[in-house]
Amino acid sequence: MACSLEITHKSIANYHRDGFLIVENLISADQIAALTKRLREYTHDGRSTNGLGVQMEPRIQRGELQVDHPGDGIRKIDYLVENDDLFQKLGLHENILGIVEKILGPDLKLFRNSLLLKPPKVGSAKGFHQDSPYWPIEPMELCQCWLALDTATTENGCLAVIPGMHKNGPLPHQHVTDDYVIEEQAYEGKKETMVLAPVPAGGGVFFHSLTPHYSAPNNSDHWRRAIAMAYMSSK
Repeated sequence: MACSLEITHKSIANYHRDGFLIVENLISADQIAALTKRLREYTHDGRSTNGLGVQMEPRIQRGELQVDHPGDGIRKIDYLVENDDLFQKLGLHENILGIVEKILGPDLKLFRNSLLLKPPKVGSAKGFHQDSPYWPIEPMELCQCWLALDTATTENGCLAVIPGMHKNGPLPHQHVTDDYVIEEQAYEGKKETMVLAPVPAGGGVFFHSLTPHYSAPNNSDHWRRAIAMAYMSSK
């Protein structure tokens, strides 16, 4: 798959070393505008969510927090790439697939996709975790593209990763309130190496499915919407 961005051999080597790669300008401003408009139709304007998986913020489900509109409390929407024409084009975008091919090789499958929403003053934290322990996929060698539809900042909950820990394999996880996270002793002393990964809208973070990652709550007045698309080799 041709990629219009120049991704060097060094960048791919850094991905394999660190477990992540930040790339800006994956999609155009027009594409961002079309996708966020379509997303707003699902969350606020009554577009049918049949066939999609919609998850609300846990505090709202429990009645601990009130919002002006139900769409302001949505945390996650699954299966948009399979069910929506605009998001399907995103999942097949030449820049995204071109980079994933450089990482995993050709013959790719899209394993799953999730819209990850952090509404202003509502979006909660997602604790440190690895993706592969959630998924029954062997080998644990998936590549995820986390694409920002809004500019992701330290204030609104950008992604954070711990470099190099994907090489340690799957780490023990535990259930805590509203979350499933790595047991703290499993990455003791490594938290200090955490790298924040703010990206402008249209940019993204490609990361290994065993890279520990985290996002803070959205304490800002701005949305932080992103889509995570996990790819795997079909070989």
